[in-house]
Amino acid sequence: QVQLVESGGGLVQAGGSLRLSCAASGITFSFATMNWYRQAPGKQRELVATITSGSRTNYADAVKGRFTISRDNAKNTVYLQMNSLEPEDTAVYYCNSRIPEAWGRGTQVTVAS
Repeated sequence: QVQLVESGGGLVQAGGSLRLSCAASGITFSFATMNWYRQAPGKQRELVATITSGSRTNYADAVKGRFTISRDNAKNTVYLQMNSLEPEDTAVYYCNSRIPEAWGRGTQVTVAS
């Protein structure tokens, strides 16, 4: 059974930084494409960043240049480094594996203006 556990969320001032982590189990992690999504209140869940098994990355336009996704296959962990945070980044952030599809429970990120 695939399990994804996020951590690292919290409250930060605008312009600050946070690093989210997602620990995976029950999955051949090194082969998995991993994603970070977010969902703000009243909005649809949106894809923030993707990293493939070969560490190719892709980002939503809203976070390009500010967020960095990375992975450590030895630790079965994917990270999201978030810099220059803006109030618009406030959301619950979810870790996702594409195949097999699985979701974490999410971690709250709140950016105060």
